[in-house]
Amino acid sequence: MIYLYRTLSMLAYVLLAPLVGGFLAGLDRKLSARMQGRMGPPLLQPFYDLAKLFKKQVLAVSRYQFMMVASFLAMVIGTGALFFGGFDLLLVFFVLTTACMFFVLAATVTNSPYAELGAQRELIQMLSYEPMILLTAVGFYMANGSFRGVDVFYTDEPAIVRLPGVFLGLLFILTIKFRKSPFDLSTSHHAHQELVKGVTTEFSGVLMGMVELAHWYENVFLLGLVALFFVSSAWWSGLLAVGAVLLVWFLEVLIDNTSARVKWNHMLRSAWIVTAVCGGGNLLVLEIIRMLF
Repeated sequence: MIYLYRTLSMLAYVLLAPLVGGFLAGLDRKLSARMQGRMGPPLLQPFYDLAKLFKKQVLAVSRYQFMMVASFLAMVIGTGALFFGGFDLLLVFFVLTTACMFFVLAATVTNSPYAELGAQRELIQMLSYEPMILLTAVGFYMANGSFRGVDVFYTDEPAIVRLPGVFLGLLFILTIKFRKSPFDLSTSHHAHQELVKGVTTEFSGVLMGMVELAHWYENVFLLGLVALFFVSSAWWSGLLAVGAVLLVWFLEVLIDNTSARVKWNHMLRSAWIVTAVCGGGNLLVLEIIRMLF
C-alpha cells in the first residue's frame, strides 16, 4: 500500500506541479504589483506567456543548448518526483545539483559574454546554498534516524521541533533558490538591475519555456521541502505544513519587493555564516543531546 501511495505522489507531482507553480508565479506577480501600487497582470498570465513561448520557433545558438536545457528540465522533474516519492534526501539533493549544472552548461555553450557572466554568478549562488542544503539532509537524518523523506511521516513530532536552526538556515538560502532579491545575482525579472536576464540571455522560444517550466517544478519541490519540517503522524500536521508553506512563500515575495541586490561576496559570506551558525549549531546541539541522553 505504501508503494502505491508513493507512486501516486510522484505521478501527482509530475502532473500537478506545473499548475501549482504557474499559479504561484501569477500570484507572485499580482501580489508584487499590489505591493508596488500597481494593478498587475492577470493571475493566469504565466500560463499565457508559457504557451506563447512554446508556439515560437526553436532558435538555439549552439547545437548543445537544447540538450542541456532538456536535461535540466528532466533532472528537476526527477528531483521533485524522488522527493515526493519519499526517497533518500541525499539522492534528491544530488540530482538537484546535477540539474543546476546542466543549467549552467546551457548558458556557457552559447559563448555569450552576458550569459557566461550569469553562469559564473549561478555557480557562486550554488556555492552559497549547497552547504545548507546538505546540512538539511543531515539534520533530517539526525532527527529521524533516516535520510528517507517517507520516514518523516511516521514520527510523533514535526522535525521543526528538533531542527529550528536548520529550518532558519534553509529559509535564508531559499531566497537564493527562488531567485529573489537581494540574492538574484545570476538573472532577474526586474529591469532596474544591472544584469537583467544574465544566465538566460540566449534562451528564447521553446528553450525559455522549458526553463520557466523547470523553475515552476523546482519551486513546488522547494515548498514541499519546507512542508517536510512540519509533517508528522499527527492528523493536524498537514494543516500546519500548508500554513507554514504559505507563510514562507509570502515572506519571500515580501523580501523580494523590499530588498535591493547585494554583491556576490556579501551573499556568499552571509549564506555561509547563517549555515554555520543556524545549521551547524543546531546539529551540534542535537549531537550533544544524543551523547548525554
